[in-house]
Amino acid sequence: MCGRYALHANPEVVALQFALDSVPEFKRSYNIAPAAEILVVRNGSASLARWGLRGRFVNLRAETVASKFRNSGRCLVPASGFYEWKMEGRRKQPYYFFPENEALFGFAALWERDTCSLITTEPNAVIGKVHDRMPLIVPSGSYAAWLAGDEKILEKPPEIAMLAHPVSLAVNQAANDSPKLIEPVELARGLFD
Repeated sequence: MCGRYALHANPEVVALQFALDSVPEFKRSYNIAPAAEILVVRNGSASLARWGLRGRFVNLRAETVASKFRNSGRCLVPASGFYEWKMEGRRKQPYYFFPENEALFGFAALWERDTCSLITTEPNAVIGKVHDRMPLIVPSGSYAAWLAGDEKILEKPPEIAMLAHPVSLAVNQAANDSPKLIEPVELARGLFD
């Protein structure tokens, strides 16, 4: 599952990574939650869409999306990073995951009538320490193939180099939105030590 993510990059960085002439004005945020208006890339341009396909589906599973949502269009969702939670003791500790070698992630998503849903898949080794699902991340060299309908990425998601660290519990409140949300915090024992 992907319940929160961040997009705080400059529009020029988004345009460069996704080969766009321009990017519409979007709200930079460190804590984007479902139902928010988010930036999507499709048909060679960027636009805004509500996160939640048809107002209902926040995330869709890669394993079943092709058979259940054949009439939805494909898009990419630019992201600076995303959050997942791990049960530690009696509380859920949030972790922030971000790209190691690129400025942004490109999340695979489906688009329909100005709404969209992120696609999730089995976790890689880094995320598997925290959660049993992760956003389906499309490598930058595969953006055009994904948008053109290539389904290989649904079957075997590529490994994407990423880093992670624990962050403040303040991210649990969707109203909190500050660069401090992605700053590392110390835990009694580190998961990624």
